[in-house]
Amino acid sequence: MKREKNRAQIRQGAFDYGVRNTKHKLVLYTRNGCHLCETAKEILLKLMDECPFDYEERDISLNDDWTERYGLMIPVVEIDGKEVQYGQVDKKFIYETLTKK
Repeated sequence: MKREKNRAQIRQGAFDYGVRNTKHKLVLYTRNGCHLCETAKEILLKLMDECPFDYEERDISLNDDWTERYGLMIPVVEIDGKEVQYGQVDKKFIYETLTKK
């Protein structure tokens, strides 16, 4: 039990001091009732365990500019301000994009 606790502390320490500075910001543009958006969200949240990143979800129905820009494209994944994927989200592609930068 004590050994597991120490491992958890080491992982937490590595996360706090090593990974945080290299985290990417990922934004998912979505809207209510979008089944592809729900699937994309599930994929991205699972991916956070493998490759930490800051996550933000934006509902395009709350902003006219987002609706005009992304209305027919959602879900849209943006990493560090750059649109990298829309429609069906590919976990492998997102992982590779996050880890190559």
